[in-house]
Amino acid sequence: MKYEPRKFNIPELKGISQKQVEVHLKLYEGYVKFTNTLRETLAELRKDSEKNAYALGEVMRRLPFEFNGMRMHEYYFEQFEGGAKPLNQNSTVAQVLKEKYGDWNGFINHFKSVGLMRGIGWTILAYDNAAKTPHIYWVNDHELGQLAGLPILLAMDVWEHSFMVDYVPADKVKYVDAFLSNINWEIVEKRFSEIK
Repeated sequence: MKYEPRKFNIPELKGISQKQVEVHLKLYEGYVKFTNTLRETLAELRKDSEKNAYALGEVMRRLPFEFNGMRMHEYYFEQFEGGAKPLNQNSTVAQVLKEKYGDWNGFINHFKSVGLMRGIGWTILAYDNAAKTPHIYWVNDHELGQLAGLPILLAMDVWEHSFMVDYVPADKVKYVDAFLSNINWEIVEKRFSEIK
């Protein structure tokens, strides 16, 4: 089984150019390609796992980076499909976020502050169904910092590749604002309803 790059129906975005989206989609396709390459390499190396033990270990360590790079970008691009739509403030997601962060602005300000930390990675909103609480957290690279078992509701790519066509690093806040202004919150609501 090979992974295929997903196709996304992304409309014109406010503050994120079509060129930026095209460049970013090509990078996503690279993650899909290298996920497949690594899986094929593992299959080949396993034919003589004793002889290839070291190489197997190295490829196994690299696979989560490529695989999560593929999946995280799928969350990211899917959030733009259908165009920007506000979160229904009466929805369960909105109520859960207000309960934890005080109000909508408290949530947005916390999400943005995590996204504006120094470094490359992802800002994630996830939901802990066992504790019935949302979490906003930082993921280094794609695989370091994931909270085990928590489904992702919202994923913001804050690697420079996600905004460098449109903004310099000092203007990252403009990208974060543009990202949030383009979210189709119905997709976030759908993700939440699927885990409840």
